[in-house]
Amino acid sequence: MKRCPTCQRTFSDENLSFCTEDGTPLAPVEDDEITRVTPNSSDQNWTAPYQPPRQPPAKQTKNAPWILVIVIALALGIVVGLFALFFLVPRMAGRRQAVNRPIANTNVGPSPVPSVNTETPKNENSNLTHEERQPPADKDQVLADLIAIEKDWTVANIQADKGKLERILGDDFVGAGPDGRVLGKVEYIDTIQPEPGIEKWDFEDVQLTLRGERATLSGKLRYVMPDGEQLQNFTDRFVWRDGRWQAVSSEVSAAQ
Repeated sequence: MKRCPTCQRTFSDENLSFCTEDGTPLAPVEDDEITRVTPNSSDQNWTAPYQPPRQPPAKQTKNAPWILVIVIALALGIVVGLFALFFLVPRMAGRRQAVNRPIANTNVGPSPVPSVNTETPKNENSNLTHEERQPPADKDQVLADLIAIEKDWTVANIQADKGKLERILGDDFVGAGPDGRVLGKVEYIDTIQPEPGIEKWDFEDVQLTLRGERATLSGKLRYVMPDGEQLQNFTDRFVWRDGRWQAVSSEVSAAQ
């Protein structure tokens, strides 16, 4: 005979090990404690029907709280490690560099001062006043000045005065030579030849275009020679440099 400790039911089937009601393991009972289940009067050989044992309830593991604590601790460790990697390590590296930086020796004498050249470079324009450095803005005055330069230029061409041409022409001058070729300043002066056959010359229809430090003079130049006259169109360009106008280009063509 066996008894269920939970529901106190007894079973006579020796093959049963668990209670058919709640699945509790059965315990044997002594003969004086046997309490048989009274069968119905209609069946003297009645026995309780066999039922398969129920699955015992799963026992909760006692290690679950410890596993949760370990997982939380690992997560916190990862967070702290990332914080140290991105914030603390760079700061520590900066402090280490500051500590290892050599300290300047304050016991030595004053460092030598590099020599500075205080001499003012020579400049051809150093003696010019501010007004002389600025190009004249009076158009009538500029026209008169350029016509005077054109007259000196014409005389220098006729007489092949290279010294006067050296002053009138700028270093970047480009113009037509006696044979019509385009020449620079040096070639222009080297190839110039006197023209004694010209008896008289004069300017006609002179016009000025003035834009700050640049000016353009155009018109006609009439030459009078023993065998007739020659009329040329000219366009000369000037730039204000070193307190004076200098010719930088010249274009000449036969007038119709």
